Amino acid sequence: MRSAIYSFSLVLAAVLAGGNAMPVRSATLLRIARLASPGPGNLAASAESSKPGGQIIVIGFVGGFVRHDDLVHSGVQLAARLREDYPSGVYVYTFGNHQGEQAHRQVLRLLDTDHDGALSADEKRNARVVIYGHSWGGSETVTLANQLNRDGIPVLLTIQVDSVAKSGEDDSVIPANVEQAINFYQSDGLLHGRPAIRAADPARTRILGNFRQDYAVKPIRCDAYPWWDRIFMKSHIEIECDPRVWKQVESLIRSKLPPPTRATSARSAPDLAFAESAE
Repeated sequence: MRSAIYSFSLVLAAVLAGGNAMPVRSATLLRIARLASPGPGNLAASAESSKPGGQIIVIGFVGGFVRHDDLVHSGVQLAARLREDYPSGVYVYTFGNHQGEQAHRQVLRLLDTDHDGALSADEKRNARVVIYGHSWGGSETVTLANQLNRDGIPVLLTIQVDSVAKSGEDDSVIPANVEQAINFYQSDGLLHGRPAIRAADPARTRILGNFRQDYAVKPIRCDAYPWWDRIFMKSHIEIECDPRVWKQVESLIRSKLPPPTRATSARSAPDLAFAESAE
């Protein structure tokens, strides 16, 4: 039902916009535009340039019909910062939530460090994968984790931000190959995220928490977003541009990474005290 509401909201917004409205980008976004991720056609080249066996893979999924490189969106900005701090050794890329199969193939390609077309037991065991996503991207986060579970590939961490289940997907159960998982959500408005996730095997997966955000009390300005998003998906967009939430997301991801190559973005350890946990 939530997926149907989301689809309707997106279609309605597109109709009202008349196809002519363009999101306004802030000066800050323009300054980091040079960090935009490479196009899908450059994925193989990016993989070849990474150091064999020495990388961590960070995959982000954007929500709705957002472009994978749209720097208005917090998940894309996060990937840009990580890519700047880790020019080698860590593979960072954002995908549209409809590009799940492409993301899956790319993870397998990156893990195949001897380039023989098949993953050995060592290549699987040495995998270090982090996946995050907003909205439908949160649903695709769990879907990719499930695909990697079937492949026998471990995942360090999954992060869902106001996750909305896509048709045919279950974003509520975290597979046993995931070491840690966390869920941020809000409960207001026409569209809101899944309030709770659980582990398929609690002995193997630690759920760090389900953290609720309340924007009725403390609204967030999302001026860079299209007007139709701010009207029809207000709270769902507020969590997507909430710097408090994305600071936590970034801290959690960085906790899985080595010290950055560049010393420009040292982050504090994750502090989740700001959020209300449903657990």
